[in-house]
Amino acid sequence: MSLVKNFQMLARYNQRINNQLLTCCLTLSNAQLTANTNSFFPTIISYWNHLLFGDLILLGRLAKNNIANISIDDFSKFPTPKSPQDVYYNNLADIAQLREQLDRLIIQYCQQLTDEECRQSINYQTTEGQPMTKVVADVTQHIFNHQTHHRGQLTCILSQFNVDYGSMDLPVIVPEGS
Repeated sequence: MSLVKNFQMLARYNQRINNQLLTCCLTLSNAQLTANTNSFFPTIISYWNHLLFGDLILLGRLAKNNIANISIDDFSKFPTPKSPQDVYYNNLADIAQLREQLDRLIIQYCQQLTDEECRQSINYQTTEGQPMTKVVADVTQHIFNHQTHHRGQLTCILSQFNVDYGSMDLPVIVPEGS
């Protein structure tokens, strides 16, 4: 299987699982969404904002290097990421709308990505200002690993609220595979 086909499958998983978890979170009260989680991020709202930050910063780095026909102009409708603690919205409905738009852009990016581009290197600066050079495939993989990591933390919190968020298994969420 090519990396591109794998990334396309992960993009579909990403979109579907974000929708699944947002649907669950939208059933929670504002008090639950803003309650201190005593975890990596202070609230459920903070987790969703950080997931947005990760995608915005990583996709922006790829766009600045014109990977997969994604350009910086594609980000004109999105907030500019500055810090891992960015708060774009305090309202989950607004977060869900931005999340949906961003997930569509991730799918578009993966559909346009080529195996040749996956082997290219890009240059960027970290949020701390450190210069970096990374292979496109590694940056793309990190988009999905970052989301998976923090969604795992989020599902732990949802479990503490007795929320049944359903299956998280890739073969269940993307039965058509790659």
